[in-house]
Amino acid sequence: MMAKKLLITEKPSVAMEFAKALKINTTRKNGYLESEEWIITWCVGHLVTMSYPEKYDENLKKWRLDTLPFIPKEWKYEIIPQVEKQFNIIKDLMHRDDITEIYNAGDSGREGEYIQRLVFMMAKPNPNAEMKRVWIDSQTEEEILKGIKEAKELSYYDSLSDSAYLRAKEDYLIGINFSRLLSIIFGRRVASKINEEHVSISVGRVMTCVLGMIVSREREIRNFKKTKYYKISGEFGEGEFFRAEWKSTEGSSMFESPLLYNETGFKKEDEAKKFIDSIKDKDAIVESIKKTKQKENPPLLFNLAEVQNECTKKFKIKPDETLEIIQELYEKKLVTYPRTDARVLSTAIAKVITKNLNGLSKGCKNEEVQDILKKMSEEKYSTNLVKTKFVNDSKITDHYAIIPTGQGFENFDNLSDLKKNVYLLIVKRFLAIFYPPAEYNKLALTIKVGDEEFFANEKVCTSRGYLDVLKGDSEEKENNIELLSKLKKGEKLKINLMETKEAETSPPTRYNSGSIILAMENAGKLIEDEALREQIKGAGIGTSATRAEIMKKLERIGYIAINSKTQIITPTDKGEVIYDVVFSSMPDMLNPELTASWEKGLDMVAKKEIEPVVFMEKLEKYIRNKIGKLVVPM
Repeated sequence: MMAKKLLITEKPSVAMEFAKALKINTTRKNGYLESEEWIITWCVGHLVTMSYPEKYDENLKKWRLDTLPFIPKEWKYEIIPQVEKQFNIIKDLMHRDDITEIYNAGDSGREGEYIQRLVFMMAKPNPNAEMKRVWIDSQTEEEILKGIKEAKELSYYDSLSDSAYLRAKEDYLIGINFSRLLSIIFGRRVASKINEEHVSISVGRVMTCVLGMIVSREREIRNFKKTKYYKISGEFGEGEFFRAEWKSTEGSSMFESPLLYNETGFKKEDEAKKFIDSIKDKDAIVESIKKTKQKENPPLLFNLAEVQNECTKKFKIKPDETLEIIQELYEKKLVTYPRTDARVLSTAIAKVITKNLNGLSKGCKNEEVQDILKKMSEEKYSTNLVKTKFVNDSKITDHYAIIPTGQGFENFDNLSDLKKNVYLLIVKRFLAIFYPPAEYNKLALTIKVGDEEFFANEKVCTSRGYLDVLKGDSEEKENNIELLSKLKKGEKLKINLMETKEAETSPPTRYNSGSIILAMENAGKLIEDEALREQIKGAGIGTSATRAEIMKKLERIGYIAINSKTQIITPTDKGEVIYDVVFSSMPDMLNPELTASWEKGLDMVAKKEIEPVVFMEKLEKYIRNKIGKLVVPM
């Protein structure tokens, strides 16, 4: 009997790619492929699930306070009936005597690990077979072969598996205990408020926190009162004029005055006009001129959250649709692994990056991409990324950023226009990192009028650099930089005009389905500035693999509404009532920092910084405390 190797992938289409890469003549059997050396089979999503409480005890089917908290000592799992046939096929293959090696080639991430480990746990494979893990960054042929050749012992990924099991247990325990608890105590009250007969309150570790972000933002907007204030602007010069704005500085007669709304404006228009009258006849002198040059580097590469946000902005599509599209591009070998949090490359990939560039240059038929590549080659832009901000091994956990592989073009023409556009978005973000920074001349002018100071700032782009790749033909707005450059320090200027300008405060903006994903990645903070976002990035809420699903669920259970044209998110009446219930009973469930700290804990388990048992003890204590506070014994 000839020894064989068994390889288990995440789904049939991936199994076909592995078979192609291994160049094996396989015979398609029922639920697997077989050749002389290999057997390749597949999961179809989850095959195993955690049992509901009633499987532990029939009486637990009824929701009652005296059965809470429900925390099993021994956990029960079961095969999902719809996929039992495929589970049995895998199980039988794992028990074959001729199998000497079993390769877990599931999706290369925490959830992919979990799906396969559950199968191994339930199927109890042949103990004589050596267990290995294939971990890949793209589905190109060489990456698949490298993944098989360099497959590590399965046990190398045990801590990732521990973290995956704990994530599932945490979501299960919080979901079941708190949904039951709040439904029993507040269900009737919620139902009467929204005129429904019966309401069960759905609580989730990440979902409830995200609902909180959306409701509190909506209420900020609702309660926002616009405030008018009055700025002062002066027109200076002779022949050619320019404007400068007044600001209260330390030497100003209005410094920290109660008459001001902020340092740039007055609460009342007549006070602003009085102030103008007090200074308009004084001399205006150029106090300082500061000229600087500024460089702006290309942005970092896409991780999943960034590309989801960008696709919502550009194409008005939901994050789950973006993920589906990029998953398809990944399976068609066009891009690397999508569910990644990293926005940089590894040193190893950076060293062979010309492969991706050459592939694009030979295979990508898009004219714009060819022009970008042509300019790179004519201008001799360096392709050595190793010492740049785009390469950082310490910022990569499971996978590097999403980039084009430079392969898979045989699949490109059959893609829809939207899918092609998402692909080109990823390609352009990748090519931009080889372009030089954009360069600007900046000029800051201060004019002294008596004791008061007026400021003018101008900026002009002198070299577009990477903007040629990413920003299209954005028009430079007119500016006075040349006129201001001619001024000299100490020069006296003519004041042509001084006037008030009405300004008003604006409310915060609503989240859209892309910006909420970014806010989740940054633990509840929506940070518009890209560089700052990168600096504070720590543990977010949810993971790149689950965030889009959470939004989908909140919409499905009717807690939020997402406008299909604009992708703007608003809470529903039901969502707001649920928020109030959680806020009054267990407000920390709404706190992004707390949710992020749980995520951080899971990450620490994966990195072997804490033992799984420590995490579980903390979780159980948290649940018991919460229930203890709300359920007062009679």
